[in-house]
Amino acid sequence: MTMGLAPAGKYAVEVEGLGVRYSLRLTQKNTLRQTVANLAHRGNDEQAFWALKDVNFRMVHGESLAVIGPNGAGKSTLLQVLAGIITPSEGVVDVRGHVSSLLMLGAGFDQELTGRENITLVGAFMGIPHREMEERSIRMIDFADIGQFIDAPVKTYSSGMRARLGFAIATNVDPDVLLLDEVLATGDQVFREKSMARVRELARAAKAIVLVTHDMNWVTEFCNRAMLLEHGRIVAEGAPATVVALHQEHSLAVRAQKVAEIAAMLGSTAGTVEGVGFAKLPASGLPGTKPKGK
Repeated sequence: MTMGLAPAGKYAVEVEGLGVRYSLRLTQKNTLRQTVANLAHRGNDEQAFWALKDVNFRMVHGESLAVIGPNGAGKSTLLQVLAGIITPSEGVVDVRGHVSSLLMLGAGFDQELTGRENITLVGAFMGIPHREMEERSIRMIDFADIGQFIDAPVKTYSSGMRARLGFAIATNVDPDVLLLDEVLATGDQVFREKSMARVRELARAAKAIVLVTHDMNWVTEFCNRAMLLEHGRIVAEGAPATVVALHQEHSLAVRAQKVAEIAAMLGSTAGTVEGVGFAKLPASGLPGTKPKGK
């Protein structure tokens, strides 16, 4: 999947000036007149939201990049761009080689088909010869370890079972670039360890891996590089331990600020209540009540 850059090069992933913009004008409540008026003023960015802005980075084969940041930072949007699901509003993106992603696989599962049938469907979708996919399916089914559910419709699966099957497929189709979004947070400890071992195996085989996660232990133990996103922009990039420490520092600062704002708001509300209080009540007491002893 290549957009804008020359196919030749030593990088597995190359991103330059990436930006993804969503228009906040496109709401269901807009009338035809409002929509036409909005189109006439497309140059006005006041009602546009940039999920990603001026993102630049490169990856080589064998590199494991963790993308971390607070909710809404643009992490999943970045993965969707790399997977070819979202077209950038600006910039160029070049992902060289065969891309495998749970994002694409999850969207491709047919809920009415069994897990085994979905494996065949994914193979056809990816252009993998049927006989070769049959051979690989043995490893996929063994890795997913969902027992007899492999022959049950996917609509009967739990979210964990779908993730296990998706991970088994995504990591056994010989990808050059593997995109993972919180998949290692699913399943039991045994499956997590098995998944991590598989990802390490792919990294040793010179595959490029991009992992979005909130689990900082995975970042420092597994990835050899990390990138911190905030408000759609890269804030820091480098050694995992250093980037994780900065992310935690920022998270604590944001949390402290929110606590202070809530405390200030509650204090202001309390002050208002005390100020109004019963200052305007008649000396005899609350309206509609009778003084004691009368």
